[in-house]
Amino acid sequence: GIKWMSSLEAKFEDAKDKKPTAEKLERLRREKINRFRNQHRINVQGTDLPDPIATFEQLQKEYKVHPKIMENIQAAGFHVPTPIQMQAIPVMLHGRELLASAPTGSGKTLAFCIPLLTHLKQPRNKGFRALIISPTRELASQTHRELVKLAEGTGFRIHMIHKAAEAAKKFGPKSSKKF
Repeated sequence: GIKWMSSLEAKFEDAKDKKPTAEKLERLRREKINRFRNQHRINVQGTDLPDPIATFEQLQKEYKVHPKIMENIQAAGFHVPTPIQMQAIPVMLHGRELLASAPTGSGKTLAFCIPLLTHLKQPRNKGFRALIISPTRELASQTHRELVKLAEGTGFRIHMIHKAAEAAKKFGPKSSKKF
């Protein structure tokens, strides 16, 4: 049979039948993420990039960051991630390479220290498992301080090596061959 209805009823019927498609939902999600990035002045390039985080709590929920590290982040007074941390931490936790640029004091050190400790998972007696090379002693000292605070209570041993002779005294004469 033929079904007769007014144009208003037809619009209502069409709206009822239309369910959001997967493509539409994905497009809406992408738009929301792009608005978030624009709002925080986060510029990214690349393909298949992980979504930025809005809170540090997301790290524990989505990436299973060690609870003690999360506790140390809060104890250090970090409550909301900075824009560099919002995007860089998820990228590194996904094992992706990253080249990031941000002003001094924007939180770059924390942005790479959290994924570093998370990838190491737990301490092991296998020598040096991560190496951070810094262009200046001041930056090396800052990175060392941040890592010590962040890793407190996790069992990780954080060292700073200034000179090879110093390292030989600290880690033994065979350390240069061993590591």
